[in-house]
Amino acid sequence: MPETVFEVDTDAPPDEQPDPIVNRWHPDTPPAASVEPGEKFRVECLDWTGGQVVNDDSANDIRDMKLAPNHHLSGPIEVEGAEPGDILVVDILDIGAFPDHEWGFTGIFELDNGGGFLTDHYPDARKAIWELDGVYTRSRHVPGVDFAGLTHPGILGTAPSHELLEEWNRRERKLIEDGPSVETAVNHETREDDPPLALPPEPEDTMLGAMDGEELEEAKEKAARTIPPRENAGNCDIKNLSRGSRVYLPVFVEGANFITGDIHFSQGDGEITFCGAIEMAGWIDFRVDVIKGGMEQFGLDHPIFKPGNVEPQFTEYITFEGYSVAEDGTQHYKNANVGMRRACLDAIDYLKNFGYTGEQAYIALSTIPVESRIAGIVDLPNTCVTVSLPQEAFDFTIDPDDLGDVESQSKGTAARPS
Repeated sequence: MPETVFEVDTDAPPDEQPDPIVNRWHPDTPPAASVEPGEKFRVECLDWTGGQVVNDDSANDIRDMKLAPNHHLSGPIEVEGAEPGDILVVDILDIGAFPDHEWGFTGIFELDNGGGFLTDHYPDARKAIWELDGVYTRSRHVPGVDFAGLTHPGILGTAPSHELLEEWNRRERKLIEDGPSVETAVNHETREDDPPLALPPEPEDTMLGAMDGEELEEAKEKAARTIPPRENAGNCDIKNLSRGSRVYLPVFVEGANFITGDIHFSQGDGEITFCGAIEMAGWIDFRVDVIKGGMEQFGLDHPIFKPGNVEPQFTEYITFEGYSVAEDGTQHYKNANVGMRRACLDAIDYLKNFGYTGEQAYIALSTIPVESRIAGIVDLPNTCVTVSLPQEAFDFTIDPDDLGDVESQSKGTAARPS
């Protein structure tokens, strides 16, 4: 087994971990460990909330969650010899749950505390607990769903340089100050209670590993939130970035300072409920290498990756189409966000035919390895987005050819999620 270079304790709070947790991007965060190119190593991770969610039937922990500390990440891991301009090659060798912690969770967040892709349709906090059984999972809160997950780290990335961090803060601050355009607003309008367009540095609850004292207080004012993906990869939430994948990350600081976490047992493309994967604590085995001068050699300023060859063998899908026309009939110009919403809403309404509540269907669509695509982007005024739902993820047929027999399937048997 690879050496564990970063340890966590799922029974301890984030500020009492064996190795100090990171929840912001900053170039000066001290490395927690050092590895050599070619070395295999294991990194343990808390779930993204730092243990705020418990295995029960109440959604109060989702409703009342403290969001400012998230994500709770592991690292940085220094890679010896890595320099700015290099490419860090990261192989994801294996990933799994802790033997005494084989469960995960999915949450729907309320608008005033996190929100989500379809919060205007599903405004109340909900939670589903998933039991993890090898590569398979089931939930007592979404009956009839049983599938193999595609487990992956939601977050992995390298530390930004001071210059890149300043650029992140500049452009995101400008976005906040400029406000939304017509095409970024859902249904052609914005509301006072809509979430912000970006999240500026938040000094409260900032954790930067072993950094302390005046250095920490100064860094808190500039350290970037880990919520969005950026040039260093970060929170990409790509379901196919699983076992066997190889990731090529730009290096911006000495040692690369690799950080990871936010493990997902499974997720559909889009992670649409915001806390939309099956979130879990666990471990990841990596191997790293360095391509000297790789950024210039590859002409690369963003990450690239090669997916692994380990994934569920789904063969039968039902595909839903969405276009750039909002629910109220407003025509948008080539807006893929609106198209994705319409495809997801149609998929949710379809699953209601089988006895699911809207919230259950929303959670299922967010956690099953659903395939989403931009099918057509050139034909004005509509962008076409597709959402493909694997039929094998269900214990009963959801084939549209069998809808006439829906009464003999699971209708009325699905218990409401908490």
